[in-house]
Amino acid sequence: MSTPSTPPTPPRLRLRITAAAEGYVRAGHPWVYESSVREQNRDAEAGELAVIYDRRDRFLAIGLFDPQSPLRVRVLHAGSPATLNDAWWAAHLDKSLDLRTPLFGEDTDGYRLINGESDGWPGLVLDRYGSVLVVKLYTAAWFPHLERVLGLLAARFPDFAVVLRLSRNIQERARAAGLADGQVVQGNLPQASVVFSETGILFEADVVRGQKTGFFLDQRENRRRVESLARGRRVLNAFSFSGGFSLYAARGGATDVFSVDLSAHALASAKSNFAMNAGNPRIAAATHETIQADVFEWLAETDLTFDLIILDPPSLARRETEREGAIRAYGKLAADAIRLLSPGGILVSASCSAHVSADEFWDAVRRAADESGRGWREQRTTRHAPDHHASFTEAEYLKAIYLEVN
Repeated sequence: MSTPSTPPTPPRLRLRITAAAEGYVRAGHPWVYESSVREQNRDAEAGELAVIYDRRDRFLAIGLFDPQSPLRVRVLHAGSPATLNDAWWAAHLDKSLDLRTPLFGEDTDGYRLINGESDGWPGLVLDRYGSVLVVKLYTAAWFPHLERVLGLLAARFPDFAVVLRLSRNIQERARAAGLADGQVVQGNLPQASVVFSETGILFEADVVRGQKTGFFLDQRENRRRVESLARGRRVLNAFSFSGGFSLYAARGGATDVFSVDLSAHALASAKSNFAMNAGNPRIAAATHETIQADVFEWLAETDLTFDLIILDPPSLARRETEREGAIRAYGKLAADAIRLLSPGGILVSASCSAHVSADEFWDAVRRAADESGRGWREQRTTRHAPDHHASFTEAEYLKAIYLEVN
């Protein structure tokens, strides 16, 4: 009777790429596109580690391979050769965590711990909300490595629950791997909404079904700036979602705050967040009103006036073909908002559309101010918060501009 033989271990997955792609990888770009792969020694499954060699057969990089994605390899390490063993993964995680340690005090327990490619974790985001961690994956190449990631997190956050979130384009493949969006993969989560603190303000985050990982953590620094501008002002928070800017404006001393959003669920969340913070006398002192409406239509039609207006719409250009239309829409929003500003009023206009560059967005808002016929001055422009830093062009999406209108 013969003994079953062990299948042979496949040879290491080796790739060679175009000269142009070599240059990008050497410069620190984390993606290798399908069209850049000119040589591959064998077929491979999603999540295998692909070693990229240059034209002289020298090590160039190692990354996660995905045969079903146009981003064929997402680079984990480049430069000198490295063995991606347990020690490497542990040190790789600790590097990201250590960068966040000096950023936040005890009054903040909601922030980003890993910002994908910009932290060397391509296609993976890790956010903290109190004692809950949310891992969001944007590529199926992480599925074979999820157990390792969860083990690393358990060692560093032993009492935390961990929720898995998945981008829409990989959810079908996730089901085949026994994974689902919103799945609690570690610890216990009594309910979908988690309360966390941001600079002492309490918020709810729906970590199971909410947008992104449950909250828009990336706007924290702009919220803090709005707080510093709000004293004695009548404030409009357009596209208010769950009232982040509204609460900061109230704590900053705003007299009246209006939250406008099309979503009744978002406005209910804003009311809930205000109720949770009722013990803060400044927040309690501000009058807060919610208005359910299409912001584009409402801004064009209302006769109300304000001293401070925040425009923070969802992405208006989800693909390159929508870029020109988005630029026009940003200008129209700014023009309508400027019309509603009282003398000395401030417009804070933000964009999260990666397909619209910062300069294109800022110029659209500036043109609207010029064409308003009112005098204005630019206070500042802003980009990414330090826990959401962007290390390459495609990762740059967030921008805002502050204008004072006479």
